[in-house]
Amino acid sequence: MEQALQFAATGRRKTSSARVILFPGKGKILVNGKTPEEYFGRPVLNMILKQPLELINVTNKYDVIASVKGGGISGQAGAIRHGITRALILSDEKLKKILKDSGFVTRDPRMKERKKYGRKKARKRFQFSKR
Repeated sequence: MEQALQFAATGRRKTSSARVILFPGKGKILVNGKTPEEYFGRPVLNMILKQPLELINVTNKYDVIASVKGGGISGQAGAIRHGITRALILSDEKLKKILKDSGFVTRDPRMKERKKYGRKKARKRFQFSKR
């Protein structure tokens, strides 16, 4: 009996983390049980999470189920993209170079800097008064 292959990976961006499962199918994508259009609303974010699939022309070859939490919708879309990329690499090691050259393999390390004491925000100071 043949078992359907599936590839699971974790993607992260900012404070968001996504668990992505990639398996052979017709190109359906679910994010927390909803379609990406329903979940994100913005077309740009839908485009972002489909980028790795479109780059290697497997949009209609794999189904994607992603559960994502933490952060905002932009960080979540980036986390899903990172997770899809990692899952694709697990499915075929030869894709790593193509995906790496496009910058999808590298985790985006940029995060909000923490607030410091004696300041309004991370770097902004309170207004200086000479007198």
